[in-house]
Amino acid sequence: MAEGLGKRYGELWALREVDLDVPPGSVLGLLGHNGAGKTTAIRILTTLALPSAGRASVAGLDVVAEAARVRERIGLAGQYATVDGLLSARVNLEMVGRLYHLPRAVARARARELLERLGLLEKADILVRTFSGGMRRRLDLAASLMGEPPVLFLDEPTTGLDPQGRNDLWTLLRELVDGGTTLVLTTQYLEEADRLADNIVVLDRGRIVAAGPPEELKARVGGERIEVTLASEEGLTSAAEALSAFADGQSVMASEELRVTVPARAGTRLVEVVRALDAAGVDALDVHRREATLDDVFLAVTGSHGSPETPATEALAR
Repeated sequence: MAEGLGKRYGELWALREVDLDVPPGSVLGLLGHNGAGKTTAIRILTTLALPSAGRASVAGLDVVAEAARVRERIGLAGQYATVDGLLSARVNLEMVGRLYHLPRAVARARARELLERLGLLEKADILVRTFSGGMRRRLDLAASLMGEPPVLFLDEPTTGLDPQGRNDLWTLLRELVDGGTTLVLTTQYLEEADRLADNIVVLDRGRIVAAGPPEELKARVGGERIEVTLASEEGLTSAAEALSAFADGQSVMASEELRVTVPARAGTRLVEVVRALDAAGVDALDVHRREATLDDVFLAVTGSHGSPETPATEALAR
Protein backbone atom coordinates (compact mmCIF):
# COMPACT_ATOMS: atom_id res chain seq x y z
CA MET A 1 0.00 0.00 0.00
CA ALA A 2 2.89 2.39 0.74
CA GLU A 3 6.63 2.16 0.15
CA GLY A 4 9.07 4.75 1.47
CA LEU A 5 6.27 7.29 1.75
CA GLY A 6 7.35 10.79 2.75
CA LYS A 7 5.96 14.32 2.87
CA ARG A 8 8.12 17.43 3.28
CA TYR A 9 7.08 21.00 3.98
CA GLY A 10 10.13 23.13 3.34
CA GLU A 11 12.90 21.62 5.45
CA LEU A 12 10.47 19.78 7.73
CA TRP A 13 9.59 16.15 7.04
CA ALA A 14 6.05 15.53 8.35
CA LEU A 15 6.27 11.93 7.16
CA ARG A 16 9.35 9.91 6.25
CA GLU A 17 10.18 6.39 5.02
CA VAL A 18 6.76 4.96 5.88
CA ASP A 19 5.90 1.47 4.62
CA LEU A 20 2.35 0.17 4.98
CA ASP A 21 0.70 -3.07 3.94
CA VAL A 22 -3.02 -3.46 4.59
CA PRO A 23 -4.59 -6.73 3.40
CA PRO A 24 -8.16 -6.48 2.03
CA GLY A 25 -10.81 -6.90 4.71
CA SER A 26 -8.52 -5.87 7.56
CA VAL A 27 -8.13 -2.87 9.88
CA LEU A 28 -4.96 -0.80 10.21
CA GLY A 29 -4.75 1.52 13.19
CA LEU A 30 -2.41 4.52 12.96
CA LEU A 31 -1.39 5.80 16.40
CA GLY A 32 0.75 8.72 17.46
CA HIS A 33 0.86 12.02 19.30
CA ASN A 34 -0.65 15.11 17.67
CA GLY A 35 1.71 16.08 14.84
CA ALA A 36 3.16 12.57 14.53
CA GLY A 37 2.15 12.30 10.86
CA LYS A 38 -1.12 10.34 11.05
CA THR A 39 -3.30 12.87 9.23
CA THR A 40 -0.55 13.55 6.69
CA ALA A 41 -0.48 9.85 5.82
CA ILE A 42 -4.27 9.80 5.46
CA ARG A 43 -4.22 12.88 3.23
CA ILE A 44 -1.71 11.28 0.87
CA LEU A 45 -3.56 7.95 0.74
CA THR A 46 -6.85 9.72 -0.02
CA THR A 47 -5.28 11.87 -2.81
CA LEU A 48 -5.65 15.14 -0.86
CA ALA A 49 -1.87 15.67 -0.75
CA LEU A 50 0.99 14.66 -3.01
CA PRO A 51 3.87 12.67 -1.51
CA SER A 52 7.36 14.17 -1.58
CA ALA A 53 8.95 10.71 -1.62
CA GLY A 54 7.96 7.10 -2.15
CA ARG A 55 4.77 5.73 -3.63
CA ALA A 56 1.37 4.50 -2.46
CA SER A 57 -1.57 2.61 -3.89
CA VAL A 58 -5.12 2.10 -2.67
CA ALA A 59 -7.32 -0.71 -3.99
CA GLY A 60 -4.51 -1.46 -6.43
CA LEU A 61 -4.54 2.09 -7.84
CA ASP A 62 -1.67 4.58 -7.65
CA VAL A 63 -2.73 7.57 -5.54
CA VAL A 64 -0.92 10.03 -7.83
CA ALA A 65 -1.27 8.62 -11.35
CA GLU A 66 -4.80 7.29 -10.81
CA ALA A 67 -6.14 9.74 -8.23
CA ALA A 68 -9.62 10.10 -9.78
CA ARG A 69 -10.14 6.32 -9.80
CA VAL A 70 -8.88 6.07 -6.21
CA ARG A 71 -11.51 8.58 -5.09
CA GLU A 72 -14.22 6.41 -6.62
CA ARG A 73 -13.11 3.49 -4.44
CA ILE A 74 -12.75 5.13 -1.04
CA GLY A 75 -14.75 6.73 1.74
CA LEU A 76 -13.26 9.37 4.01
CA ALA A 77 -14.30 10.95 7.29
CA GLY A 78 -11.74 13.57 8.29
CA GLN A 79 -11.03 15.03 11.71
CA TYR A 80 -13.81 17.59 11.39
CA ALA A 81 -17.36 17.07 10.15
CA THR A 82 -17.88 18.57 6.69
CA VAL A 83 -21.65 18.16 6.29
CA ASP A 84 -23.75 21.14 5.14
CA GLY A 85 -25.51 22.85 8.03
CA LEU A 86 -28.10 24.45 5.74
CA LEU A 87 -29.42 21.07 4.62
CA SER A 88 -31.21 18.35 6.54
CA ALA A 89 -29.40 15.13 7.47
CA ARG A 90 -31.38 13.18 4.90
CA VAL A 91 -30.67 15.62 2.08
CA ASN A 92 -26.97 15.70 2.99
CA LEU A 93 -26.71 11.94 2.59
CA GLU A 94 -28.83 11.74 -0.54
CA MET A 95 -26.67 14.44 -2.13
CA VAL A 96 -23.52 12.46 -1.33
CA GLY A 97 -25.17 9.37 -2.79
CA ARG A 98 -25.89 11.21 -6.02
CA LEU A 99 -22.25 12.35 -6.16
CA TYR A 100 -21.37 8.65 -6.02
CA HIS A 101 -23.71 8.26 -9.04
CA LEU A 102 -26.19 6.14 -7.10
CA PRO A 103 -29.71 6.04 -8.60
CA ARG A 104 -32.05 8.36 -6.72
CA ALA A 105 -34.07 5.53 -5.16
CA VAL A 106 -30.91 3.70 -4.09
CA ALA A 107 -29.45 6.87 -2.55
CA ARG A 108 -32.71 7.48 -0.66
CA ALA A 109 -32.81 3.92 0.72
CA ARG A 110 -29.13 3.95 1.64
CA ALA A 111 -29.51 7.30 3.43
CA ARG A 112 -32.42 5.99 5.50
CA GLU A 113 -30.48 2.82 6.38
CA LEU A 114 -27.48 4.77 7.64
CA LEU A 115 -29.55 7.36 9.50
CA GLU A 116 -31.31 4.57 11.34
CA ARG A 117 -28.11 2.68 12.03
CA LEU A 118 -26.36 5.73 13.48
CA GLY A 119 -29.31 6.84 15.59
CA LEU A 120 -30.24 9.89 13.50
CA LEU A 121 -33.49 8.82 11.87
CA GLU A 122 -35.66 10.92 14.20
CA LYS A 123 -33.59 13.97 13.25
CA ALA A 124 -33.44 13.12 9.53
CA ASP A 125 -35.38 16.16 8.32
CA ILE A 126 -33.96 18.75 10.71
CA LEU A 127 -31.33 21.24 9.53
CA VAL A 128 -27.86 20.03 10.44
CA ARG A 129 -26.89 23.44 11.84
CA THR A 130 -29.01 22.57 14.88
CA PHE A 131 -27.11 19.32 15.51
CA SER A 132 -24.72 18.81 18.41
CA GLY A 133 -21.07 18.10 17.64
CA GLY A 134 -21.54 14.38 18.24
CA MET A 135 -24.55 14.24 15.92
CA ARG A 136 -22.67 16.06 13.16
CA ARG A 137 -19.83 13.59 13.62
CA ARG A 138 -22.18 10.63 13.19
CA LEU A 139 -23.69 12.21 10.07
CA ASP A 140 -20.24 12.79 8.61
CA LEU A 141 -19.43 9.11 9.17
CA ALA A 142 -22.68 8.14 7.48
CA ALA A 143 -21.73 10.28 4.48
CA SER A 144 -18.41 8.42 4.16
CA LEU A 145 -20.36 5.14 3.98
CA MET A 146 -22.93 6.19 1.39
CA GLY A 147 -21.08 4.70 -1.57
CA GLU A 148 -20.31 1.44 0.25
CA PRO A 149 -16.61 1.95 -0.52
CA PRO A 150 -14.27 -1.06 -0.44
CA VAL A 151 -11.65 1.06 1.38
CA LEU A 152 -12.62 3.39 4.22
CA PHE A 153 -10.39 6.02 5.86
CA LEU A 154 -11.42 7.40 9.23
CA ASP A 155 -9.38 10.15 10.90
CA GLU A 156 -10.19 10.00 14.64
CA PRO A 157 -13.76 8.86 13.92
CA THR A 158 -15.13 8.73 17.47
CA THR A 159 -13.97 12.16 18.64
CA GLY A 160 -16.97 13.87 20.22
CA LEU A 161 -19.06 10.71 20.54
CA ASP A 162 -20.43 9.58 23.89
CA PRO A 163 -19.50 6.07 25.13
CA GLN A 164 -22.68 4.50 23.74
CA GLY A 165 -22.18 6.17 20.36
CA ARG A 166 -18.59 4.98 20.31
CA ASN A 167 -19.59 1.38 21.04
CA ASP A 168 -22.30 1.50 18.36
CA LEU A 169 -19.80 2.77 15.81
CA TRP A 170 -17.29 0.07 16.74
CA THR A 171 -19.95 -2.56 16.12
CA LEU A 172 -20.82 -1.04 12.74
CA LEU A 173 -17.19 -0.84 11.66
CA ARG A 174 -16.51 -4.44 12.65
CA GLU A 175 -19.52 -5.56 10.62
CA LEU A 176 -18.25 -3.61 7.60
CA VAL A 177 -14.82 -5.24 7.89
CA ASP A 178 -16.37 -8.68 8.31
CA GLY A 179 -18.17 -7.96 5.03
CA GLY A 180 -14.88 -7.27 3.22
CA THR A 181 -14.29 -3.54 3.73
CA THR A 182 -10.69 -2.48 4.32
CA LEU A 183 -10.38 0.12 7.07
CA VAL A 184 -7.57 2.55 7.89
CA LEU A 185 -8.17 4.67 10.97
CA THR A 186 -6.25 7.08 13.11
CA THR A 187 -7.21 7.33 16.74
CA GLN A 188 -6.00 8.57 20.10
CA TYR A 189 -8.28 6.15 21.93
CA LEU A 190 -5.98 3.19 22.49
CA GLU A 191 -8.91 1.01 23.56
CA GLU A 192 -10.41 1.69 20.14
CA ALA A 193 -7.26 0.54 18.35
CA ASP A 194 -6.98 -2.53 20.57
CA ARG A 195 -10.58 -3.51 19.90
CA LEU A 196 -10.71 -2.82 16.14
CA ALA A 197 -7.26 -3.05 14.60
CA ASP A 198 -5.77 -6.21 13.12
CA ASN A 199 -2.45 -4.39 12.81
CA ILE A 200 -1.12 -1.21 14.39
CA VAL A 201 1.49 1.28 13.23
CA VAL A 202 2.80 3.81 15.76
CA LEU A 203 4.18 7.03 14.27
CA ASP A 204 6.49 9.42 16.08
CA ARG A 205 7.88 12.53 14.38
CA GLY A 206 6.78 11.19 11.04
CA ARG A 207 8.51 7.81 11.29
CA ILE A 208 7.28 4.35 12.19
CA VAL A 209 8.54 3.40 15.66
CA ALA A 210 6.44 0.27 16.20
CA ALA A 211 4.32 -2.00 14.03
CA GLY A 212 2.46 -5.29 14.41
CA PRO A 213 -0.74 -6.89 15.74
CA PRO A 214 -1.91 -5.47 19.09
CA GLU A 215 -1.25 -8.66 21.06
CA GLU A 216 2.24 -8.99 19.58
CA LEU A 217 3.12 -5.39 20.45
CA LYS A 218 1.90 -5.84 24.01
CA ALA A 219 3.94 -9.01 24.35
CA ARG A 220 7.08 -7.20 23.21
CA VAL A 221 6.92 -4.59 25.98
CA GLY A 222 6.74 -7.35 28.58
CA GLY A 223 4.02 -8.99 30.58
CA GLU A 224 2.65 -7.76 33.87
CA ARG A 225 2.60 -4.25 35.33
CA ILE A 226 2.30 -3.10 38.93
CA GLU A 227 0.04 -0.07 39.14
CA VAL A 228 -0.26 2.12 42.22
CA THR A 229 -2.87 4.88 42.66
CA LEU A 230 -2.05 7.52 45.26
CA ALA A 231 -3.98 9.88 47.47
CA SER A 232 -1.98 12.95 46.40
CA GLU A 233 0.57 14.07 43.82
CA GLU A 234 3.23 14.58 46.51
CA GLY A 235 3.72 10.84 46.84
CA LEU A 236 4.48 10.10 43.18
CA THR A 237 8.26 10.34 43.43
CA SER A 238 8.42 8.34 46.67
CA ALA A 239 6.19 5.67 45.17
CA ALA A 240 8.37 5.39 42.06
CA GLU A 241 11.48 5.02 44.23
CA ALA A 242 9.82 2.34 46.38
CA LEU A 243 8.66 0.44 43.29
CA SER A 244 12.11 0.46 41.67
CA ALA A 245 13.06 -2.61 43.71
CA PHE A 246 10.33 -4.59 41.93
CA ALA A 247 10.64 -3.03 38.47
CA ASP A 248 11.98 -4.66 35.34
CA GLY A 249 12.20 -1.36 33.49
CA GLN A 250 11.44 2.33 33.79
CA SER A 251 8.49 3.59 35.83
CA VAL A 252 5.79 5.80 34.30
CA MET A 253 4.26 8.54 36.44
CA ALA A 254 0.84 9.95 35.48
CA SER A 255 0.43 13.10 37.55
CA GLU A 256 -3.18 13.85 36.62
CA GLU A 257 -4.30 10.30 37.43
CA LEU A 258 -2.06 10.15 40.56
CA ARG A 259 -0.70 6.85 39.30
CA VAL A 260 2.68 5.13 39.03
CA THR A 261 3.18 2.08 36.82
CA VAL A 262 6.22 -0.19 36.52
CA PRO A 263 6.98 -3.40 34.57
CA ALA A 264 6.91 -6.14 37.18
CA ARG A 265 10.00 -8.21 37.83
CA ALA A 266 9.35 -11.96 37.69
CA GLY A 267 8.30 -13.42 41.04
CA THR A 268 7.18 -10.12 42.54
CA ARG A 269 4.53 -10.51 45.26
CA LEU A 270 2.02 -7.73 45.84
CA VAL A 271 2.31 -8.07 49.62
CA GLU A 272 6.00 -7.14 49.34
CA VAL A 273 5.10 -4.11 47.21
CA VAL A 274 2.55 -2.94 49.77
CA ARG A 275 5.09 -3.29 52.59
CA ALA A 276 7.68 -1.28 50.64
CA LEU A 277 5.21 1.50 49.92
CA ASP A 278 4.16 1.59 53.57
CA ALA A 279 7.78 1.75 54.71
CA ALA A 280 8.34 4.70 52.36
CA GLY A 281 5.36 6.51 53.84
CA VAL A 282 3.38 6.39 50.61
CA ASP A 283 -0.39 6.81 50.99
CA ALA A 284 -1.59 4.31 48.36
CA LEU A 285 -5.29 4.05 47.57
CA ASP A 286 -4.92 1.04 45.29
CA VAL A 287 -2.17 -1.45 44.38
CA HIS A 288 -2.78 -4.07 41.73
CA ARG A 289 -1.15 -6.20 39.05
CA ARG A 290 -2.33 -6.13 35.41
CA GLU A 291 -1.34 -7.24 31.93
CA ALA A 292 0.40 -4.87 29.52
CA THR A 293 -1.90 -2.67 27.40
CA LEU A 294 -1.50 -0.57 24.26
CA ASP A 295 -1.04 2.40 26.58
CA ASP A 296 2.17 0.76 27.76
CA VAL A 297 3.26 0.16 24.16
CA PHE A 298 2.52 3.77 23.24
CA LEU A 299 4.41 5.18 26.20
CA ALA A 300 7.35 2.84 25.60
CA VAL A 301 7.94 4.18 22.08
CA THR A 302 6.68 7.76 22.24
CA GLY A 303 6.73 8.73 25.91
CA SER A 304 10.26 10.15 25.74
CA HIS A 305 11.81 12.03 22.87
CA GLY A 306 15.26 11.84 24.38
CA SER A 307 16.82 8.87 22.62
CA PRO A 308 14.88 6.91 20.01
CA GLU A 309 17.22 3.95 20.35
CA THR A 310 15.96 2.63 23.69
CA PRO A 311 15.68 -1.15 24.07
CA ALA A 312 11.88 -0.92 24.08
CA THR A 313 11.88 1.07 20.85
CA GLU A 314 14.29 -1.31 19.15
CA ALA A 315 12.21 -4.33 20.16
CA LEU A 316 8.90 -2.84 19.09
CA ALA A 317 10.20 -1.60 15.74
CA ARG A 318 11.26 -5.12 14.72
